[in-house]
Amino acid sequence: MKSLTAVNYDKLWVILNERGMMKTELIRAAKISTNAMAKLGKNEDVRVEVLAKICVTLGCKLDDIVEIES
Repeated sequence: MKSLTAVNYDKLWVILNERGMMKTELIRAAKISTNAMAKLGKNEDVRVEVLAKICVTLGCKLDDIVEIES
């Protein structure tokens, strides 16, 4: 079932690109699953825990990596 609110992780990809960091490096550093990364790549919902791990790893806030589109 598709959610009514769309999420967009484009800001995350910009940060990774600016830092020269590959997705596989983020997976290892943040200790997230490849499945979670695949969902992020498709702009699908992921657990807040996953987003929190990414934020801690990158030293950023949630709104730095995710955008909610209504």
